[in-house]
Amino acid sequence: MTEITQCPQCGTRFKVTGAQLDAHDGLVRCGRCHEVFDASKHLNDDEPRPQQLSLPIEPEIPAGETDLTPIYNVPELEKEPTTLAQQVQFVEELTDEVLEIPPGKTSWMAVFAGFLLALTLVAQATYFFRVEIGTSLPGLKPLLEDYCALLQCTVALPQKADLVSIESSELESDPNLGNIVTLHALIHNRAPYAQAYPSLELTLTNVQDQPVARRVFRPADYLKAGQDEKQGFPANRDLDIKLHLDTTDLKPSGYRLFLFYPH
Repeated sequence: MTEITQCPQCGTRFKVTGAQLDAHDGLVRCGRCHEVFDASKHLNDDEPRPQQLSLPIEPEIPAGETDLTPIYNVPELEKEPTTLAQQVQFVEELTDEVLEIPPGKTSWMAVFAGFLLALTLVAQATYFFRVEIGTSLPGLKPLLEDYCALLQCTVALPQKADLVSIESSELESDPNLGNIVTLHALIHNRAPYAQAYPSLELTLTNVQDQPVARRVFRPADYLKAGQDEKQGFPANRDLDIKLHLDTTDLKPSGYRLFLFYPH
Protein backbone atom coordinates (compact mmCIF):
# COMPACT_ATOMS: atom_id res chain seq x y z
CA MET A 1 0.00 0.00 0.00
CA THR A 2 1.33 3.43 -0.99
CA GLU A 3 0.83 6.44 1.25
CA ILE A 4 1.74 10.10 0.86
CA THR A 5 3.60 11.85 3.63
CA GLN A 6 4.62 15.48 3.86
CA CYS A 7 7.85 16.85 5.29
CA PRO A 8 6.97 19.20 8.19
CA GLN A 9 10.12 21.22 7.55
CA CYS A 10 9.93 22.12 3.84
CA GLY A 11 6.48 20.85 2.91
CA THR A 12 7.72 18.42 0.25
CA ARG A 13 5.35 15.43 -0.30
CA PHE A 14 6.62 11.88 -0.89
CA LYS A 15 5.21 8.46 -1.68
CA VAL A 16 6.00 5.82 0.95
CA THR A 17 5.01 2.20 1.30
CA GLY A 18 3.99 0.31 4.38
CA ALA A 19 7.24 -1.63 4.31
CA GLN A 20 9.19 1.59 4.29
CA LEU A 21 7.19 2.90 7.24
CA ASP A 22 7.81 -0.30 9.19
CA ALA A 23 11.57 -0.25 8.53
CA HIS A 24 12.35 2.32 11.25
CA ASP A 25 9.04 2.76 13.04
CA GLY A 26 8.00 5.35 10.49
CA LEU A 27 11.15 7.49 10.59
CA VAL A 28 12.29 8.78 7.18
CA ARG A 29 14.62 11.49 5.92
CA CYS A 30 13.46 14.21 3.53
CA GLY A 31 15.39 14.04 0.26
CA ARG A 32 15.21 17.79 -0.17
CA CYS A 33 15.99 19.35 3.23
CA HIS A 34 17.30 16.16 4.95
CA GLU A 35 14.89 16.62 7.88
CA VAL A 36 14.23 13.37 9.77
CA PHE A 37 10.57 12.98 10.72
CA ASP A 38 7.93 10.38 11.52
CA ALA A 39 6.20 9.81 8.18
CA SER A 40 3.29 8.00 9.81
CA LYS A 41 2.36 11.16 11.72
CA HIS A 42 2.39 13.33 8.61
CA LEU A 43 0.40 11.18 6.17
CA ASN A 44 -1.76 12.96 3.63
CA ASP A 45 -4.75 11.79 1.67
CA ASP A 46 -3.63 10.27 -1.63
CA GLU A 47 -6.59 11.87 -3.38
CA PRO A 48 -6.22 15.32 -4.89
CA ARG A 49 -7.98 18.23 -3.25
CA PRO A 50 -11.24 19.44 -4.86
CA GLN A 51 -9.74 22.75 -5.92
CA GLN A 52 -6.80 20.93 -7.54
CA LEU A 53 -8.82 18.41 -9.65
CA SER A 54 -7.54 19.91 -12.87
CA LEU A 55 -3.92 19.68 -11.71
CA PRO A 56 -1.92 16.45 -11.68
CA ILE A 57 -0.70 15.46 -8.21
CA GLU A 58 2.47 13.72 -9.32
CA PRO A 59 4.51 16.92 -9.95
CA GLU A 60 4.20 17.72 -6.24
CA ILE A 61 6.08 14.48 -5.49
CA PRO A 62 9.56 15.08 -6.87
CA ALA A 63 10.88 11.97 -8.54
CA GLY A 64 14.12 10.73 -7.04
CA GLU A 65 13.89 13.15 -4.09
CA THR A 66 12.74 10.59 -1.54
CA ASP A 67 15.58 9.61 0.74
CA LEU A 68 14.74 6.41 2.59
CA THR A 69 18.24 5.17 3.34
CA PRO A 70 18.71 3.54 6.74
CA ILE A 71 18.80 6.02 9.60
CA TYR A 72 21.26 5.20 12.37
CA ASN A 73 21.69 6.48 15.89
CA VAL A 74 18.24 8.10 16.12
CA PRO A 75 17.60 8.87 19.82
CA GLU A 76 13.96 7.69 19.66
CA LEU A 77 15.14 4.19 18.62
CA GLU A 78 17.98 3.83 21.11
CA LYS A 79 17.30 1.56 24.05
CA GLU A 80 20.24 3.12 25.93
CA PRO A 81 21.34 6.78 26.09
CA THR A 82 23.52 7.64 23.11
CA THR A 83 27.11 8.67 23.61
CA LEU A 84 28.47 12.02 22.55
CA ALA A 85 30.29 10.42 19.61
CA GLN A 86 27.02 8.80 18.42
CA GLN A 87 25.20 12.12 18.67
CA VAL A 88 27.87 13.80 16.57
CA GLN A 89 27.67 10.98 13.99
CA PHE A 90 23.89 11.33 13.87
CA VAL A 91 24.10 15.06 13.24
CA GLU A 92 26.68 14.50 10.48
CA GLU A 93 24.36 12.01 8.77
CA LEU A 94 21.47 14.46 8.72
CA THR A 95 23.20 16.87 6.35
CA ASP A 96 25.83 16.82 3.63
CA GLU A 97 26.20 20.58 3.63
CA VAL A 98 28.95 22.46 5.44
CA LEU A 99 27.78 25.63 7.06
CA GLU A 100 30.07 28.51 6.29
CA ILE A 101 30.21 31.40 8.70
CA PRO A 102 30.71 34.61 6.78
CA PRO A 103 33.87 36.37 7.86
CA GLY A 104 33.23 39.38 10.04
CA LYS A 105 34.09 42.81 8.79
CA THR A 106 37.40 44.20 10.02
CA SER A 107 36.85 47.05 12.40
CA TRP A 108 39.70 49.44 11.70
CA MET A 109 38.67 51.47 14.71
CA ALA A 110 39.19 48.39 16.93
CA VAL A 111 42.55 47.71 15.27
CA PHE A 112 43.64 51.30 15.85
CA ALA A 113 42.46 51.18 19.48
CA GLY A 114 44.39 47.94 20.05
CA PHE A 115 47.52 49.44 18.48
CA LEU A 116 47.18 52.57 20.61
CA LEU A 117 46.76 50.46 23.77
CA ALA A 118 49.83 48.37 22.94
CA LEU A 119 51.86 51.52 22.26
CA THR A 120 50.76 52.98 25.61
CA LEU A 121 51.79 49.81 27.45
CA VAL A 122 55.21 49.84 25.76
CA ALA A 123 55.69 53.51 26.66
CA GLN A 124 54.78 52.85 30.30
CA ALA A 125 57.08 49.81 30.51
CA THR A 126 59.93 51.82 28.98
CA TYR A 127 59.40 54.57 31.55
CA PHE A 128 59.32 52.30 34.61
CA PHE A 129 62.16 50.02 33.46
CA ARG A 130 64.33 52.64 31.78
CA VAL A 131 67.27 51.97 34.11
CA GLU A 132 67.20 48.22 33.48
CA ILE A 133 66.82 48.74 29.72
CA GLY A 134 69.69 51.21 29.65
CA THR A 135 71.84 48.75 31.59
CA SER A 136 71.04 45.70 29.45
CA LEU A 137 71.09 47.59 26.14
CA PRO A 138 73.63 50.43 26.39
CA GLY A 139 73.11 51.29 22.74
CA LEU A 140 69.55 52.40 23.52
CA LYS A 141 70.57 54.75 26.32
CA PRO A 142 70.75 57.86 24.06
CA LEU A 143 67.21 57.15 22.85
CA LEU A 144 66.05 56.64 26.43
CA GLU A 145 67.60 59.95 27.45
CA ASP A 146 65.78 61.72 24.59
CA TYR A 147 62.56 59.98 25.64
CA CYS A 148 63.07 61.08 29.26
CA ALA A 149 63.77 64.62 28.15
CA LEU A 150 60.18 64.78 26.91
CA LEU A 151 58.84 63.37 30.18
CA GLN A 152 61.22 65.39 32.38
CA CYS A 153 62.79 62.28 33.88
CA THR A 154 66.31 60.90 33.95
CA VAL A 155 67.95 57.60 33.07
CA ALA A 156 69.80 56.90 36.29
CA LEU A 157 72.77 54.59 36.54
CA PRO A 158 72.27 51.22 38.30
CA GLN A 159 72.82 51.17 42.05
CA LYS A 160 73.66 47.60 43.08
CA ALA A 161 75.44 48.02 46.41
CA ASP A 162 76.08 44.27 46.68
CA LEU A 163 78.26 44.53 43.54
CA VAL A 164 80.46 47.29 44.96
CA SER A 165 82.92 46.40 47.70
CA ILE A 166 85.61 48.04 49.86
CA GLU A 167 88.77 46.17 49.00
CA SER A 168 90.95 47.95 51.58
CA SER A 169 90.95 51.03 53.77
CA GLU A 170 93.35 52.81 56.14
CA LEU A 171 93.21 55.87 58.38
CA GLU A 172 96.66 57.37 58.90
CA SER A 173 97.77 60.45 60.70
CA ASP A 174 100.30 62.95 59.41
CA PRO A 175 102.83 63.85 62.15
CA ASN A 176 103.63 67.05 60.36
CA LEU A 177 100.02 68.24 60.35
CA GLY A 178 98.97 67.34 63.86
CA ASN A 179 95.16 66.95 63.82
CA ILE A 180 94.93 66.07 60.11
CA VAL A 181 94.35 62.41 59.26
CA THR A 182 94.11 60.84 55.83
CA LEU A 183 91.59 58.17 54.81
CA HIS A 184 92.72 55.79 52.09
CA ALA A 185 90.10 53.48 50.60
CA LEU A 186 90.06 51.20 47.56
CA ILE A 187 86.60 50.28 46.24
CA HIS A 188 85.79 47.91 43.36
CA ASN A 189 82.80 47.65 41.01
CA ARG A 190 82.23 43.96 40.27
CA ALA A 191 79.25 44.59 37.98
CA PRO A 192 79.70 44.01 34.22
CA TYR A 193 78.24 47.48 33.63
CA ALA A 194 78.84 50.99 34.88
CA GLN A 195 77.15 51.94 38.14
CA ALA A 196 76.52 55.10 40.07
CA TYR A 197 79.29 56.07 42.46
CA PRO A 198 78.31 55.09 46.03
CA SER A 199 78.31 57.24 49.14
CA LEU A 200 80.73 56.49 51.98
CA GLU A 201 80.00 56.75 55.68
CA LEU A 202 82.97 57.17 58.01
CA THR A 203 82.54 56.76 61.76
CA LEU A 204 85.42 57.70 64.07
CA THR A 205 85.59 55.84 67.38
CA ASN A 206 87.41 56.20 70.70
CA VAL A 207 89.34 53.61 72.67
CA GLN A 208 86.03 52.10 73.88
CA ASP A 209 84.96 51.71 70.22
CA GLN A 210 82.24 54.28 70.77
CA PRO A 211 81.49 56.74 67.94
CA VAL A 212 82.82 60.23 68.45
CA ALA A 213 82.08 61.57 64.95
CA ARG A 214 80.31 60.45 61.82
CA ARG A 215 80.29 61.89 58.32
CA VAL A 216 78.88 60.89 54.95
CA PHE A 217 80.91 61.57 51.81
CA ARG A 218 79.08 61.96 48.50
CA PRO A 219 80.79 61.16 45.19
CA ALA A 220 81.46 64.87 44.65
CA ASP A 221 83.46 64.84 47.92
CA TYR A 222 85.93 62.15 46.92
CA LEU A 223 86.11 62.15 43.11
CA LYS A 224 89.24 63.67 41.64
CA ALA A 225 89.26 66.52 39.18
CA GLY A 226 88.37 65.29 35.71
CA GLN A 227 86.24 62.37 36.89
CA ASP A 228 82.67 62.76 35.60
CA GLU A 229 80.12 61.53 38.12
CA LYS A 230 77.48 61.20 35.38
CA GLN A 231 79.59 58.65 33.50
CA GLY A 232 79.41 56.35 36.50
CA PHE A 233 81.74 53.87 38.15
CA PRO A 234 83.19 51.86 35.20
CA ALA A 235 82.52 48.13 35.05
CA ASN A 236 85.06 45.82 36.74
CA ARG A 237 87.24 48.77 37.81
CA ASP A 238 88.90 49.93 41.03
CA LEU A 239 88.68 53.42 42.48
CA ASP A 240 91.32 54.78 44.84
CA ILE A 241 89.89 57.31 47.31
CA LYS A 242 91.97 59.70 49.40
CA LEU A 243 90.40 62.12 51.91
CA HIS A 244 92.04 64.53 54.37
CA LEU A 245 90.13 65.05 57.62
CA ASP A 246 90.54 67.54 60.43
CA THR A 247 90.08 65.70 63.73
CA THR A 248 90.77 68.58 66.12
CA ASP A 249 89.76 67.71 69.72
CA LEU A 250 88.42 64.32 68.63
CA LYS A 251 91.48 62.15 69.16
CA PRO A 252 90.04 59.06 67.42
CA SER A 253 91.64 55.69 67.99
CA GLY A 254 89.65 53.74 65.40
CA TYR A 255 87.10 54.00 62.61
CA ARG A 256 84.39 52.17 60.69
CA LEU A 257 83.73 52.61 56.97
CA PHE A 258 80.98 51.32 54.75
CA LEU A 259 79.45 52.28 51.43
CA PHE A 260 75.78 52.61 50.42
CA TYR A 261 73.39 54.15 47.93
CA PRO A 262 71.03 56.70 49.45
CA HIS A 263 67.32 56.13 48.79
